[in-house]
Amino acid sequence: MKRHCLVTLGCVLAMLSTSPAAKQAGNVLIGYCVGLKGLEIAKSAGFDYVELGVTEIAALSDADFDAALERVKQVGIPTPNANLFIPGSIRLTGPEATDQEQQLAYVKNAFARLNRLGVKIVCFGSGGARRVPEGFPQEEAFKQLVAFGKLIGPEARANGITVVIEPLRRQETNIINTTRQGLDLVKAVNDPNFELLIDFYHLASEKEDPAIILEARGHIRHLHMANPQGRVFPLLWEEFDYAPFFANLRQIGYAGRISIEASSRDVPTEAPKAIALLRRAFVDPPPRVASERPTPGRGAKRNGAPNENWTPPSPEPNRPQPTDRRSGGPTRHGPRP
Repeated sequence: MKRHCLVTLGCVLAMLSTSPAAKQAGNVLIGYCVGLKGLEIAKSAGFDYVELGVTEIAALSDADFDAALERVKQVGIPTPNANLFIPGSIRLTGPEATDQEQQLAYVKNAFARLNRLGVKIVCFGSGGARRVPEGFPQEEAFKQLVAFGKLIGPEARANGITVVIEPLRRQETNIINTTRQGLDLVKAVNDPNFELLIDFYHLASEKEDPAIILEARGHIRHLHMANPQGRVFPLLWEEFDYAPFFANLRQIGYAGRISIEASSRDVPTEAPKAIALLRRAFVDPPPRVASERPTPGRGAKRNGAPNENWTPPSPEPNRPQPTDRRSGGPTRHGPRP
């Protein structure tokens, strides 16, 4: 009888370990958007990888880049992702858009360095670079972004990189603000190395239905995560209505990477909690824990429902900001380079 029970238990455990949900949870890696100065912090906190800043890497001298590359190797944490793609000095839209030769020169240099760092996904937020000048037709600006996507696709492919467009909330740019608009751009570019990123913070800020994940399932290559109320580390399942977002991700079998792009008062303490929350979210909704109560400023709810009157926060000078990938210090919630 005892042997029979052990065999049965073993079969159950084997089934669980090979179930789609278990495989998915095992495949989803959790990273941290942080500059070169934060490599050690990210590794010690338990993150699987670091998402670096392209503008920081591209601006280094050859000698400084070689030193940075060696440091990444010594720290021993993977760097498969990078964001902060195009600096604001390179204009992508409007009548004074930077000419394609200069755009491509910057991209070639950046991609060559990212390739050496092992970067596979480049996040194309760059709200300042893509911001449409007042009075310039949105339709023309969209065509300019399509042309840029088609321009960089072959260069990305040559370096083993996929560029993912990141829809940004309207406070940060005035074009490609929703996942649906990002999906439209991906389809217009029509290049296998130009795909889609979904950032939960921006999705929630624009009050977009997470069901868009189901429609975009064939193009989603990366995710960003933050608790929208304060743009801080997600710590509690009850602090915001995360459930529909992760339910849709589980439904499509998402097994890529997800990077936390948020501020924290105490990374060593909060990172393990955030990582554990996200790992559980890709298997099943984390259980409601009676002892867990949202603290003021972390998305308190009434009757277990998210605050329907929530609006995206404006930058506050005294509130800790997401870590700046270029300097390791605080960054702004304004337009992203």
